[in-house]
Amino acid sequence: MDAGKRPRRIAYVTSGDPYTPGKKSWSGTLYHVGLALQKFCGDVTFMGPMDAVVERLAGKVVHVGAKALLHKRYMYHHSAFVARRFGRLATKRLARAEQPFDLIVACGAVDVAYLETDVPIMLVLDATHARVCQYYPNYSNLLGQSCRELDSIENRAIRKAALLLYATNWAAQSAIEDYHADPAKVHVVPFGANLDSQPLHTVLAMRKRSDRCRLLFVGVNWERKGGDIAVETLKRLEALNIPAELIVCGCIPPSDVSHPSIRVIPYLNKHDPEQRAELDALYLSSDFLLLPTRNECYGIAFCEASAFGLPAVTTHTGGVPEIVRDGETGFVLPLSARGEAYAAVIARAYGDEARYAELVSASRSAFEDRLNWDAWGTSAAHLIENTLGRTYAPPVSDVLRPG
Repeated sequence: MDAGKRPRRIAYVTSGDPYTPGKKSWSGTLYHVGLALQKFCGDVTFMGPMDAVVERLAGKVVHVGAKALLHKRYMYHHSAFVARRFGRLATKRLARAEQPFDLIVACGAVDVAYLETDVPIMLVLDATHARVCQYYPNYSNLLGQSCRELDSIENRAIRKAALLLYATNWAAQSAIEDYHADPAKVHVVPFGANLDSQPLHTVLAMRKRSDRCRLLFVGVNWERKGGDIAVETLKRLEALNIPAELIVCGCIPPSDVSHPSIRVIPYLNKHDPEQRAELDALYLSSDFLLLPTRNECYGIAFCEASAFGLPAVTTHTGGVPEIVRDGETGFVLPLSARGEAYAAVIARAYGDEARYAELVSASRSAFEDRLNWDAWGTSAAHLIENTLGRTYAPPVSDVLRPG
């Protein structure tokens, strides 16, 4: 911050809970964005969470009726009714503030689309509606009205924003191409690992290939994360005479999935110290993060694995190839790839000690250089100061431009 000048006053407007790193906090991302803003960007006043109980209930009635009569979905959590409610709430809260703000930060278009303010807005996002529509199952088969509302909300928020920070180029390009955002205000700044403390660099010295190739599958949705392909991979490795184990953490496989080398941990609360330590131990003791995901805007699990120097084997979909760099920090396979292809790349890397060490080192370097919240906060501070017209611009290497 400039010597002799007060810190920026930032209003952090969120519909979700920004105070605790739980599921209602975008799996901890709202919480960590708030911490990074406070650490690097100014004095932060938290303006969330916000409720829209009546509006969501009314929208749910529409959703249930549409499913029953038309077999269509209505995104009642992100409806125009909800967006207007959030706009009214945020406008009132800002008006009651004792001092004016220099900047408003939000992590959702629905939070600020109808906000009435002259204060510059910075949006922090990992996708656009145009990107997720018909891509995520929850955003498929929507009512036409729901699609129009989602697009309108996205468009309003993008037009209001003075600064747009997207986690990937995949999302940023959509803002420009689908919503005609001014390229000068669109930037790509990767999210970090949602960890309360960063593993020391010495974790690299602790990481050795195990005698039994340990594959870690982390996700709450078995089908969307490609659980069936993970099982195929395990079986194919065994067919190649490579002893292997698949650890499934975060979900329960279907009842017809049974194998003696599959270990299931249905749930670990990342925000409970003991359970967090158990998850960290899984990251540290596994040989690969195996996540053949079918749909993914970003994937915080890749950042967390990287913090422990754990190479990832995953899919070329959404923003994933920008987090996991193929052949450098892991392997990114085509969406059409099945277990045989995954097993082949894993077998080659696992069988080559020097190659595996390179993947481990590069994975940890990716965390240290770009996949941590300090890097995000430094980049955000740089962009905020440039956008608001201050001369202060600390050097930063991770501010990327779409292209």
